[in-house]
Amino acid sequence: MASRLLSNTLQTRAGLAKQLTRPLASVAGYATRTTVLPNGLTVATEESSSAGAATVGVWVEAGSRLETPQTHGTANLLERASIQSKNASLEKLGGITASGTTQEKTFYSTTVLGSNVSESVQVLGDVLQSQIDDAALDKVRGSVLKQQEEISNNLGLSVFEHLYATAFQGESIGRPVAGFKETVESLTAKDLQAFQKENYVANRVVLVGAGDVDHDALVRDAEKVFGGLESGADAAYEKPAFTGSEIRYRDDTLPRAHIAYAVEGAPYLSADYFNLLVMQQIIGSWDRTLGGAANLTSRLSTIVNSNHLADSFVSFTKGYKDTGLFGTYVVSQNKDQLDDFIHFLQKEWNRLSTTVTPSEVEIAKRQVAGNLLLRLDSTSAVAQDIGYQVLAAGKRLSPAELKEAINKITVKDIYAAGSKYLWDQELAVVGLGPVECMTDYTRVRGNMAYNRF
Repeated sequence: MASRLLSNTLQTRAGLAKQLTRPLASVAGYATRTTVLPNGLTVATEESSSAGAATVGVWVEAGSRLETPQTHGTANLLERASIQSKNASLEKLGGITASGTTQEKTFYSTTVLGSNVSESVQVLGDVLQSQIDDAALDKVRGSVLKQQEEISNNLGLSVFEHLYATAFQGESIGRPVAGFKETVESLTAKDLQAFQKENYVANRVVLVGAGDVDHDALVRDAEKVFGGLESGADAAYEKPAFTGSEIRYRDDTLPRAHIAYAVEGAPYLSADYFNLLVMQQIIGSWDRTLGGAANLTSRLSTIVNSNHLADSFVSFTKGYKDTGLFGTYVVSQNKDQLDDFIHFLQKEWNRLSTTVTPSEVEIAKRQVAGNLLLRLDSTSAVAQDIGYQVLAAGKRLSPAELKEAINKITVKDIYAAGSKYLWDQELAVVGLGPVECMTDYTRVRGNMAYNRF
């Protein structure tokens, strides 16, 4: 499943939600401070006393990529069991609690009033270091099986689960984060304890505070609560092999086709990752229900809108430690013209390495910078951003650094990235629903090398 955060809201207190949003106009005025404790744990904060509320959480480099085929689903199951075991303590905080697991990370966070930050750190310490027994495991095993069922019943999520499975065949990143039914049913408390001991180590943990927090006070709290947490080995990854392939599941009883096309992308926060974000914006996203659907800057959206080729499409860029995915996901009830959509999509992909214009690149750069900054509109969004970046790069890019990384991109950089990641590259394809008119895979693969001249 693609980089999906499986959140769990436990309780919301009246009046708190109004204090979770910070002023967007002053985004550039905030700075991230980091302190590394003697045991290797990192404390990272963005202070904003005017926020009124604070999000405090722990981000751990311990996701499904670190599992074996026999223990697949352990990270997600451990996260759910840990949060459930401290449910009563979390409810007493009177705020919003969330947790989630991805391919490379697990997080636990609380959003509370600023006066409850120290208490939140204590509870998060208990969650992170909780001892899971068989009784606690059995309580959440059923919820994970239900989670798997919900994903399989959601065509959009199923497409991405299949996309990862076919693109990264036989690799841990290609297996669903929630695990398989057989492995989840066979996991024991000892399996969870072993995973926790190996991966929940200080040098792979970031304690994050955003909003009404004091960095120095949070460091002192961290020393008390996490000072005894042992260090361990850094997370070890082997670069997964990308396999050009296709999964086609035809079901003509469904009203719409759900299709995804993707190539191997760039690692998170690398120079090419930002190039791909700009390329993603040039291809664009579109939905026929939008009021301005006919007037977007994307050329592909204009073609799709004029010819009614789809209900919606969205371009995406997923970045990980050493790999990524770049592609497009489309939903269409026009099942007879699916081949037309992929034809025009591939023509636009081809343009990225040949004839995309400087003006298109400049417009896309502005849109990317705006999207990256404007999404940080709450303390929880800021905390998530800090946790992910610090775990990935050891620091968080400031707004100025982020804008600099994007502004320096030129049309030549886009040509180079298009040639590297798209031109004559292997392609992973997934189609679910009435997909009889999907273009044959060998033809699609051949069209990744359209005549440039």
